[in-house]
Amino acid sequence: MLRFLVVSLNQEAWNVFEDLPPFMTIEQAAKVLQLGRSKAYQLSVEWEHTGGASGLPFVWFGHQKRIPRAALERFVTRSLAPPPAA
Repeated sequence: MLRFLVVSLNQEAWNVFEDLPPFMTIEQAAKVLQLGRSKAYQLSVEWEHTGGASGLPFVWFGHQKRIPRAALERFVTRSLAPPPAA
């Protein structure tokens, strides 16, 4: 259902990302996405196991995963895109 929400978001909707820090913890990104912490971690593991084909992108800072703001924005954009025509 999230995938088919209004795809033509106005500029004000994207301004939410400008207020975010450049790198977020998994917990912070989960809060932005309104997901549980476990689901956000699961999506980061998916991204790692698929070589970036799907899931939530992250970078390692030492032993900690961080979600770049730009990657979170791309993740949302990709999630809102309509599925390819069959």
